[in-house]
Amino acid sequence: VQLQASGGGLVQAGGSLRLSCVASGSTSSIHTFAWYRQAPGKQRELIATIERGGTTIYADSVKGRFTLSGDNAKNTVYLQMNKLKPEDTAVYYCNVDLRPTDWNDYWGQGTLVTVSS
Repeated sequence: VQLQASGGGLVQAGGSLRLSCVASGSTSSIHTFAWYRQAPGKQRELIATIERGGTTIYADSVKGRFTLSGDNAKNTVYLQMNKLKPEDTAVYYCNVDLRPTDWNDYWGQGTLVTVSS
């Protein structure tokens, strides 16, 4: 499975960005997409997941501001980020879960989001 993340950039606090993650390859066994982020000097943090059926879960830090949606036909998920804060500055990574079919860990290349105050 290959993951291509895009959509990062520089935005002012209070602004919005939309990230995309496109999966290719053996995608039929993907049952969950996830977005993580890693700020400088911090550990990678799970911020949102979406199952094929549409169920989403959000970390408290982004709940109410970020919305994760998916297009199963395109094997693509979108992370709409609103009301961005400087503390949202990080490299954002997408990840997929194919267990138990495939126990490998797949990551996109990361996309940088910078929120200026």
